[in-house]
Amino acid sequence: MDQPPSSAGRRSLKRNRKQEFAEEGAVHPTTDCKVLALEPQQSHQDLLSEVVAQVTILNSSLSSSQSDRLTAKRAAHLLSELAENELIVDSIVDCGAVPALLQHLKAPEPGVTKPYEHEVEQGCLLILALLAKKPQHQQLIVDAGALAYLMDLLKRHKTCGNSPALTGLLTSAANAINNLAAGNSSIKTRVGMEGGIPPLVELFEFDDAKPQSAAAGALLSLALKNNENKNQILKLNVLPTLVLMLGSEHATTHCEAVSVISMLASYSPKMTTKVLLAGSLQPVIILLRSCCFKCQKEAARLVGIFARTDSDCKVHIAQRGAIPPLIDMLKSPHAELREMSGFAIATLVEDPHNQVGIAYNGGIEPLLNLLSSKKKTVQHNATFCVYRLAENEDNVVDIIKLGGVQKLLDGDFTAKSAKKFVGNTMEVLQEKMHGRVLKQLLHLIRFGEKAVQSYVVLALAHLCSSDDQKIIFVDNNGLAFLVDLLTSRNLNKKREASMALYSLAIRSTSISPLDTTPSSMTPQVYLCERYVNNPALSDVTFLVEGKRFYAHRISLLASFDAFRAMLDGVYREKEAKDIPIPNIKWVVFELMMRFIYTGTVDVNLDLAQDLLRAADQYLVDGLKRSCECVIAQDISLGNVSQLYELSDSMNAMSLRRACILFLLEQFEKLSVKPWYNCLLRRVAPDIIEFFRSLLGSGIDKK
Repeated sequence: MDQPPSSAGRRSLKRNRKQEFAEEGAVHPTTDCKVLALEPQQSHQDLLSEVVAQVTILNSSLSSSQSDRLTAKRAAHLLSELAENELIVDSIVDCGAVPALLQHLKAPEPGVTKPYEHEVEQGCLLILALLAKKPQHQQLIVDAGALAYLMDLLKRHKTCGNSPALTGLLTSAANAINNLAAGNSSIKTRVGMEGGIPPLVELFEFDDAKPQSAAAGALLSLALKNNENKNQILKLNVLPTLVLMLGSEHATTHCEAVSVISMLASYSPKMTTKVLLAGSLQPVIILLRSCCFKCQKEAARLVGIFARTDSDCKVHIAQRGAIPPLIDMLKSPHAELREMSGFAIATLVEDPHNQVGIAYNGGIEPLLNLLSSKKKTVQHNATFCVYRLAENEDNVVDIIKLGGVQKLLDGDFTAKSAKKFVGNTMEVLQEKMHGRVLKQLLHLIRFGEKAVQSYVVLALAHLCSSDDQKIIFVDNNGLAFLVDLLTSRNLNKKREASMALYSLAIRSTSISPLDTTPSSMTPQVYLCERYVNNPALSDVTFLVEGKRFYAHRISLLASFDAFRAMLDGVYREKEAKDIPIPNIKWVVFELMMRFIYTGTVDVNLDLAQDLLRAADQYLVDGLKRSCECVIAQDISLGNVSQLYELSDSMNAMSLRRACILFLLEQFEKLSVKPWYNCLLRRVAPDIIEFFRSLLGSGIDKK
C-alpha cells in the first residue's frame, strides 16, 4: 500500500521562558531592560537598533564576574524575544549575533564556577535554535563553529554532575542540533561524522523527560534521509530504550520516541522485524488512542509498516485491538490522521478475518468517505480497502446501502491505481449480485429507509445481470424509484438517476434502441426500380405539386394499409384516375414511393423529417424506422427537445427512445438548460413505458 510521506520536519521550540530565566532575589532580568521588542507599534529601525545594542552587550560581557553574567543573561533574554519575530531574524544574523552567542558557549576553565551557571549558555542556545529555523542561516551557524560547542555541551553532564540548570542546557543543545539538521543533508552528515550522535543517545539515560524528548527529536532529524546516521543510531542499541519511552507518561517523550521508531522501522524489512522483536507492537497500538495528534499519526504509520511484514503479524495486530482506534482515526477532522489510518487499514484489510473485523467495527462508511480525497495516496489506499472488503460477500450489502457504488462512480480519481481498484470493485460487486446478496437487496427495496432504497436501486442499475432486471425494476418497482429520483429537485439525485437509467438501458439489450420497435407483420410485395414513376402498366396516377406520379395498384394494395384504404375502400379516391396528394413535396413523395417499390432508399438528413411525416401519414413503417434512425444520428444538445416533440407527434417510438437515452446520457450538459426540468417531467411517463417495454416485453437480452 502507498505509505504517506513522513512529516517529521522542523519542530518549533516550546519553552516556558519565565522558568528558564527566573531571577534570583529581588532582581528581575527585565527590570532595567527596554521593552522595545514587545511594542508592536515600534518601527523596524527601532528593533534593529535594539538588536545591535544587545549584540554589543553580549560581545562586551564575556568575563565570569557576576555583573557580566547577569548582563549577558538579560541581553540573551531580550534577544530571544526579538528572534521570535521572523521579520527581524535576518537582521539579528546580519548584526553578528552568531559569533557573539558562540563566545558564551565556551567551557569554563577547570575549577572555575561561573555565576548563573548554564543559564547564560541556555539563553544563547535558545537564540541559535530560533535562528536555525530559517534554512538559509543553518550553514552560517555551523561554519561559525557551533557544532563543536554543541557537542561539548552535550558531554558536560559527565564533568558537571546533574542539576535542573544542566538538564535545561542539554535539552536546549539537543534542540539546537535538531533545528540545524532539519532539512540540511550536509549538516546531518557532518554531525554524524563529528561524533554528535553518541552524546544524544546518552541523553536517553536521563530520568527527566525533556532531554529524552529533545534527543529523540534531534536523532530523528539526523536520521531522516541519511542512512549512515541511521546505521550509527542502530549500532548504539537505542531500540530497547525507545520502546520504554513509548510508555512514558509525558506526551512529548512518547511522541518523539514513536517518530524515531517509525523512521527506523521503515528503513528496511529486517529493521522492522528488529523493532517488533524489541516489544514495540503493543505500546504502539496503545498510542493509537493517544491525545497527541502527531503521536497517533506516527503510531498508525508504524502499524501499517508492521502489518507489511507477514500475514501472521496482520492477525496479531487485529487481535491486540488496533482496528477500532484506526477506524476512529478515519473519522478524524485532521486529514493527516485520516490519511495515515487509511494506510494502516489498507495493509490489514488483505487478511480475510480482518475484513470482517473492519466492517464489524464500522469501517466501511469512513473508508467510503475517504474516496472523495484529492490526494493520490489516500485514493489508492481507500479504493484498495473498498475493493478487498467487497471480496467478502458479507460486506457487499453494507457497501451498497451506504452509497458505496455512487461514491465509486462519482469519484474524481487521479491515481491510476485507484482507477484500477474502482474497476475491480465494480466487477466484484457485479459477480456477487445473485443469491443471498440479491435477496437482501430486494428486501431493502421493499422495506428499507428511503435513502437506503435509493442507494440500492441506483447500485443495482449498474450491477445486476440482465436476467434479474425485470424482477428488480418491474416486479419490485425499482423503475419507479429511479424515475422519482430523476424528477426530484435534488440535482445530485437527478444526475445519479440519469446515470443509472442510461446504464440500465445500455446493459439491457444487445441491439440498438432504434431497432426495438417491432417490425410490421404485414408481408411486403415489391416490384423493382424500373417501375418507379413508370407509366408502363400504370393504373393509378398521383398528382404531387401539379406533376403526375405513375403508380401501380397491386404494389400499393398488397402491403400498405393507408393505400389499401384509399384505393380499395370507401374513399372517393377508389374510382379516381388521378389522386391529388396535398402537403407533400414531390421529392419526398418520390422517395417514399421508391421505398414502396424497392424496400430501400437512401434517406438524406435534410429530407428525413419531411419523409418521416409522409411515412407516418401513409403508414409506411419500414421507411418510418429508417427516417427515425437517420434523425436520431443527428440528436444534439440544441435540438433534442424539438426532436422529442417530433417523435411524440409522429408516434415515432424509436426516435423517442433515442431522445430519452440522449437526455439521460447528456445530463451534465443538459441540466443547465432552462427548459430541461420541464422536458424531463414531461418525458417521465415515456421513460417508464420505454423501460417497461425494454425489461419486460421479451426483447433480446445479453
